[in-house]
Amino acid sequence: MKFGIFGGVHAPAGGPESERQGYMRYVDTVLAAERLGYHSSFLVEHHFSGTGQVSASLNLLAYLAARTSRIRLGTAVVVLPWHNPILVAEQVATVDLLSNGRFDFGVGRGYRYIEFHGFCIPIEEASERFEEAMAVIRKAFTSEGRFSHHGKRWHFEDVTIEPGVVQKPHPPLWLAAGRPDSLRYAADNGYRLFLDQFQTFEVVLERLSVYRAALAKAGRDYDPLGAAVARGVAIVNDEVEREAAIARRIAMLEVMNAYGRSPDGREKSSMVSDDDLRKAAVEGVLMGTAGEIVERLRRLEAEGVGYVLLSTRDPEALRVFARDVMPAFT
Repeated sequence: MKFGIFGGVHAPAGGPESERQGYMRYVDTVLAAERLGYHSSFLVEHHFSGTGQVSASLNLLAYLAARTSRIRLGTAVVVLPWHNPILVAEQVATVDLLSNGRFDFGVGRGYRYIEFHGFCIPIEEASERFEEAMAVIRKAFTSEGRFSHHGKRWHFEDVTIEPGVVQKPHPPLWLAAGRPDSLRYAADNGYRLFLDQFQTFEVVLERLSVYRAALAKAGRDYDPLGAAVARGVAIVNDEVEREAAIARRIAMLEVMNAYGRSPDGREKSSMVSDDDLRKAAVEGVLMGTAGEIVERLRRLEAEGVGYVLLSTRDPEALRVFARDVMPAFT
């Protein structure tokens, strides 16, 4: 089983110096993860939250490419409906070049209503915009010489991408998906799969089974490293610490679930957790002693999970996990 980290910066506004400190804390976390033997670091993209979440993920990954030498760097995810696909392709190729082929390209349609509202893009257009953008990006990575594209949203004439990607035909493509049709789409179109961090283990495994069945139907083999499960982590030593960790998780879920619901409350993303927040906190997190966490991971491993991304910015949690949990899977 491979382990990576997942998440991003927390740098609330307070002036350039305090924001810089938030970014550098995240950089230090990634450097520590590399030293501790983690396989990868995946970075989110978010806008308009007011909580200092990272917005320019590819810029930050270019910096991290220069500061690291082994750990794989990825996006989880670039939300394509908001971006010019040619500019994205160029930025991705640049990070792949600077990292010497250590880049993983995670993409998605987006799910936060506040972000689509801020960009003045109807969320109902997300899938259509995603698919055209991805068609352009695939063409950009695989065309020999110049190419053109004329679609509904984008028009490019006689263009070429500079620099070229190091990984051929392109960096590994990852898709964030949760609904059955999206899971089947990922399998049918050659994407590796991100499974979100907020659902219970039971739901995550159900979604993985849909993806695996679709791969089999398409005649593709399932790679345990081709589906990554993101999980919060809380190593606790007694019931007092456990209850405190559950309370923190519930508070976080309340905030995150609000992002995934439409303003009128009628629509919700597959990212939204179980309505029973205590159940979501207890059954959706790697929580417990190191031994308990190893047992939970063994159950995931038995169901075909070979890649887990820890959703934490806490260097101490990463250190303890690397010391007390990871050796059981080497």
